[in-house]
Amino acid sequence: MKKARFVSALGILVAAALSTFPAETSDALKQAFAETKAKAELGDASAQSNLGSLYNSGRGVDKDYAEALKWYRKAAEQGYAAAQFYLGGSYQFSEGGKSEHVEAAKWYRKAAEQGYAEAQFNLGFMYLNGQGVEKDYAEGVKWYRKAAEQGFAAAESEVGLSYYYGQGAKLDYVEAIKWFRKSAAQNDASGEISLAMAYCEGRGVEKDYAEAAKWYRKAADKGHAGAQFSLGLLYDRGQGVDKDYADAAKWFRKAADQGYADAQFNLGVMYNDGQGVEKDYAEAVKWYRKAADQGYADAQINLGNRYSKGQGVDKDYVEAYAWFNLAARSRARAAETRDVLEKKMSPQQVAEAQRRTKELRAQIDAKTISK
Repeated sequence: MKKARFVSALGILVAAALSTFPAETSDALKQAFAETKAKAELGDASAQSNLGSLYNSGRGVDKDYAEALKWYRKAAEQGYAAAQFYLGGSYQFSEGGKSEHVEAAKWYRKAAEQGYAEAQFNLGFMYLNGQGVEKDYAEGVKWYRKAAEQGFAAAESEVGLSYYYGQGAKLDYVEAIKWFRKSAAQNDASGEISLAMAYCEGRGVEKDYAEAAKWYRKAADKGHAGAQFSLGLLYDRGQGVDKDYADAAKWFRKAADQGYADAQFNLGVMYNDGQGVEKDYAEAVKWYRKAADQGYADAQINLGNRYSKGQGVDKDYVEAYAWFNLAARSRARAAETRDVLEKKMSPQQVAEAQRRTKELRAQIDAKTISK
């Protein structure tokens, strides 16, 4: 199954909790904070939860994560489902990057058992990914379904994916399409790209690239990087749309600007080959590097090639060798190219290239862990 999404308790839904407060930092907002605090101190669970959100966002008061956590907990311990959800999110996305998944799952479960759809969705995610609980696809899908049955669009898409890939549910393309359509009908980008994928693959529906392009475009227009990349591929290949390298490059760039490694690589290829854009080796190197820095092996190979030939960068066998060496972990051709290049290098250069490989690998691994 493709990696599921996760609802940020400290993002979208905290914003929703604050929607009843004045939009600007002002005397009115400070007064609203004071009134909320007074109610919270009297034990009003709703006010306690809202006060936590105010401290978390820094509206009407200085931002104070510890104070936010304190008030969320007070409300959560009274059984207030929204606060239980927020508290779960506080543990999931705790300040400084330290996640406490077991506590997060505990509080999500409390809210989920009260029928809180967002918490049901996040608990499903945790079971599918083994975060704070033992990995269990069936249990994950169970909680996704509970949220989906309340019309939670993101959960509808994930239930569809469980049927599409046969993980946590029996493989059933027709049932998958049903759930994809429910999600897409709510303009959910995940439902739209899942439906587009089905049309591309002809599973549960007749293969129809034009229909796929339609649904990818809907999600791409919402800024979904995966959909932008996929739409770019359709333009690149002329599937469901007229072949147009300029449009392909346009959509690849939109996804690449969001850090989507596949799109960064493809945009690099287009600059390398002069398709849809002016040929520009330096620009190709720039995009290859962005993908390579994310561990994208084919981009590492192409970047190595540019260094070995001095195209878009100064010729540098040490740097070329290092990038080939990194890619060799998963690409046999990279090892072959590296070994050919080594014959042109001195022992000192090879030693330096090995050191450089370790340096690059550490940088890439650190970025991967931080994501």
